[in-house]
Amino acid sequence: MKKTKTLVAAALFLLVWLAVASAVPSLEIAVVFGILMLTVFLFAFEVVGVDVAAVSIMVLLGLVSHFGGLLGFAKPLVPASELFRGFSSNAVTSIIAVMIIGAGLDKTGLMGKVAVFILKVAGRTEARIIPAISGTVGFISSFMQNVGAAALFLPVVSRISARTGLAMSRLLMPMGFCAILGGTITMVGSSPLILVNDLILTSNKALPAEHQMETWSLFSVTPVGLALLATGIVYFVLAGRFVLPGKAPTDDAAGYNDPLDYFQQLYGLDYALHEVVVPADSPVAGKTIHDIETANRLRVIAIDRGNADLRMGPARDVQIYPGSVLGILGAPERLREFAAQHGLKQRDQLETFAEQLAPTKSGIAEVVIPPGSSLIGKSARDVWMRKTYGISMTALHRGGATLREGDGIRDMPLMAGDALVVHTTWEALAHLEKDKNFVVLTTEYPHEELRPHKVKPALAFFGITLVLILFTDIRLSIALMAGAIGMILSGVLKIEEAYQAVSWKSVFLLASLIPLGLAVETSGTAAWIAQQTLALLGGTPVWVIQLAIAVLATFFTLVMSNVGATVLLVPLAVNIAIGAGADPAVFALTVALATSNSFFLPTHQVNALIMGPAGYRVADFMKAGGVMTVLFIVVLMVMMNIVF
Repeated sequence: MKKTKTLVAAALFLLVWLAVASAVPSLEIAVVFGILMLTVFLFAFEVVGVDVAAVSIMVLLGLVSHFGGLLGFAKPLVPASELFRGFSSNAVTSIIAVMIIGAGLDKTGLMGKVAVFILKVAGRTEARIIPAISGTVGFISSFMQNVGAAALFLPVVSRISARTGLAMSRLLMPMGFCAILGGTITMVGSSPLILVNDLILTSNKALPAEHQMETWSLFSVTPVGLALLATGIVYFVLAGRFVLPGKAPTDDAAGYNDPLDYFQQLYGLDYALHEVVVPADSPVAGKTIHDIETANRLRVIAIDRGNADLRMGPARDVQIYPGSVLGILGAPERLREFAAQHGLKQRDQLETFAEQLAPTKSGIAEVVIPPGSSLIGKSARDVWMRKTYGISMTALHRGGATLREGDGIRDMPLMAGDALVVHTTWEALAHLEKDKNFVVLTTEYPHEELRPHKVKPALAFFGITLVLILFTDIRLSIALMAGAIGMILSGVLKIEEAYQAVSWKSVFLLASLIPLGLAVETSGTAAWIAQQTLALLGGTPVWVIQLAIAVLATFFTLVMSNVGATVLLVPLAVNIAIGAGADPAVFALTVALATSNSFFLPTHQVNALIMGPAGYRVADFMKAGGVMTVLFIVVLMVMMNIVF
């Protein structure tokens, strides 16, 4: 069905391109417009990953430019010297540095202190906790990538939810929305805002002297961003009881003191840990772990087969020998039935695994599959999750429903936002915290300490970065890289951790799209589209045209990445502004801000990240995000016209 829709959409895109190509004034514009249509198609229908799509478009531009003479082009669409310049651009380098600085601040344990502070200041009521969490994550998001801020705050919200009894669904959506809104407070808060200055400089190359634009400074956008963030917080405080899913909490809501109580109340999982012995005459002897798990809805998390063969998180193909001792996790009643039916001896307490399965060594944990994880589309069985990562999946929470052992969870392809309840050793969980394929929600477990003694150097280098940005005219990427390398030299982060902190998928996406923006501008494609748009909107006030640009950017960011939408629309907005007699830099900034208006669908990375842990459905985003989308556009237009 999906393949059919994709083929139909491809045919429609091709027909639109053929119709437009017959009306454009030059072959160069026709080709660039066709590449634009291909880009939108690849992003909207996810034929391949967005980073793969972006690199493919960059390579296509290089090939067309090189052989353009055969097609009759007067000059290359993108000179060979400019094709890969995006990888060394100010925007890409700045984003890499922001990710490293954010990881450094997190490594010092500041997030845990933030959670304690929020609980101390805000108490335990939803009306006070929502603005405290949302305001804090919004502020943090103003200096780092919003999906990074949201990922950092997932464990914080999980901890607050566990301690207060407030449902995750009542807290995560305000946190996620305000992480996105916080990215509009400074010019380094989101990829589009970091990118817009580079796009302005690119547009200047094709503009006459009288239309040359100045780039924006770090806090140029702050009044607008603060108004947007305040709107989001007030919206959820006043309307949260109506638009947020889940039952509103009562005043006497109590927190969960025991981890198993937490998972039982949140996911309905009635789990207990037991130890059983397999006699020689038991029908279980000779079977594999897989044979007994699925049919009995239990999880074997440890096995001792004798002769020093003790395994934690054993693989599914491990055979059970007579006399083996099994550590089993499952509902107590189901475990008793299993033991009785198969002649197993159930021990009253742990003996063989007393040390390995002690609460100080292992337990139940909660992890989320983030956007960009290499596990998306693969099942636990495909990746041998127990053997590879040391975690035994006991439940999968997706779209408001919790699936357990026996429901085929190990055969289900994983999706962004899936929340996994797993049994694991704390050592393995500590390793997962460094793995970009997972976001670990469980934080209160015995594990390798963070580096709280590095708080001072981390804050010092963060402060140095701000001083360089605010009080010097140094290039943004140099200022941010000074802070990033400071984190490494001072020991806040190891170099390997710095590499792991960078989302290379985002880097390749952004760097590969920059040449497309250059081709749209220098080929005259942006100017031609602007002329057609102005002819359609002729005679309308400038603010109406600006509103149309904001709405168009909002639509684009729902069907493709905000970076892609920014690259495509900034050259168009600049040319429309010049034709309408408006400030082109303001119109470019309008695009960069409006591409953060992504609340109606869970297409934004932040929304995809929070969807699984809170059990949100698409309808939940449409209900709460629909109102937020309208409020965003209204506040954006009012503040842009007041401030600029």
